[in-house]
Amino acid sequence: MTATTATLAADIVAALLFILSLAGLSQHRTSRAGVGYGMAGMALALVATVVVAGRDVPGTDVALIIVAMVIGGAAGLWQARRVEMTQMPELIAVLHSFVGLAAVLVGWNSYYEVESHGSAQTLIAHDLLRIHHAELFIGIFIGAVTFTGSVIAFLKLSARIKSAPLMLPGKNALNVAALAAFVGLTIWFTTGPDLGLMIAVTVLALALGWHLVASIGGGDMPVVVSMLNSYSGWAAAASGFLLNNNLLIVTGALVGSSGAYLSYIMCKAMNRSFISVIAGGFGIQAPTGDAAEQGEHRETSAEETAQLLADASSVIITPGYGMAVAQAQHPVAELTRTLRERGIEVRFGVHPVAGRLPGHMNVLLAEARVPYDVVLEMDEINDDFSDTSVVLVIGANDTVNPAAEDDPTSPIAGMPVLRVWEAANVVVFKRSMASGYAGVQNPLFFRENSSMLFGDAKQSVDAILRALTSQTPPATSPRAVQEHVGDSVVA
Repeated sequence: MTATTATLAADIVAALLFILSLAGLSQHRTSRAGVGYGMAGMALALVATVVVAGRDVPGTDVALIIVAMVIGGAAGLWQARRVEMTQMPELIAVLHSFVGLAAVLVGWNSYYEVESHGSAQTLIAHDLLRIHHAELFIGIFIGAVTFTGSVIAFLKLSARIKSAPLMLPGKNALNVAALAAFVGLTIWFTTGPDLGLMIAVTVLALALGWHLVASIGGGDMPVVVSMLNSYSGWAAAASGFLLNNNLLIVTGALVGSSGAYLSYIMCKAMNRSFISVIAGGFGIQAPTGDAAEQGEHRETSAEETAQLLADASSVIITPGYGMAVAQAQHPVAELTRTLRERGIEVRFGVHPVAGRLPGHMNVLLAEARVPYDVVLEMDEINDDFSDTSVVLVIGANDTVNPAAEDDPTSPIAGMPVLRVWEAANVVVFKRSMASGYAGVQNPLFFRENSSMLFGDAKQSVDAILRALTSQTPPATSPRAVQEHVGDSVVA
């Protein structure tokens, strides 16, 4: 087998492993295998890349590639070991920015190698030159948009800048004008490549990426993260064309298409226009919702909440980003087991955009060994709140806000939410009465059947557990014992 054939075979196997990885990551039970497939595919891709480089470039350059891989791998391992689950969204945004920046650098390097040395005629057939020019220009544009867009997403997700949307005068016209300018510059560059045009498209794309994401409010940031994931995939595919790397093209297309489809699904779940979100909030007006308190709220204690839970027949827990910040998933899982041992039905209602990342809450609950069968999506559980004794809202805010249904002026108006207020009793775990990530007050806090349990969510759940265990538990039914044994097997 020749080196070229071996490399081609490695590319095909790596591509299949990436497809298996996406399939595995689509379900909780196969997610570990999906991660393993992805790691194996990437390791194989890196080995194939080094082999190709060893055949085409001097040995010193191969050594530099290996050194870069070692440094990058060490930095990634260090970052992965120290990052908290609550910081995952902003970490992913940063990684997306790296892909975008790499695409820009690949485009500029391709221009330097092919165009500026006057060797275009010898390196590329004359009839393919314009195609190469278009690939180069489009790759730089996508990469630059991804880079600055991801940086702004990181700053918003990490609360380094405000999550409120940037509302520049004529912002929609600015976006359309930038796209029109890009099309014009691309046509110009394909007919007569020039360094000035390269600089112009890079600056234009950097500014557009910044404006697109800055114009999107905090409530839509989970969609933005998945959309930037898609952008990074298309940027990688563009780099694959420039580098003549088939595996990079396939991988980029997989990431780009899957990220776009995920964004579409999330927009449908949020009742948002897919086009308006990815176009930088096109058509969305400035928020007019009121962040001020809208009445008197009622406070409760851990002991009162424990008694409420002990008397309940059914409980639904709706987690949010606050649970992740407090790292309360393990006490919440223990509370779930304790209540189910008493014969109380306990389930979880997870909103599609709970947290700052798609699937964020599901990962946290799986990490705490909460049984998969009690973790339900919004559409599966929304009709059951009216028959529920107690709902525990742990760190959620915008995803349980009735203003989405009742207030047409709210920034989250029309977004499907968990209808927790239909339950007999609602206990909201929060540190304060501050508004949610979307910057709008929640009328749920002031309803007659709602009470506020202030403090750190982890400490509050621990206190509820202590109060429950200090009570004399009721006689456990054989059904409850059977369910508990089943939970242990699942866990």
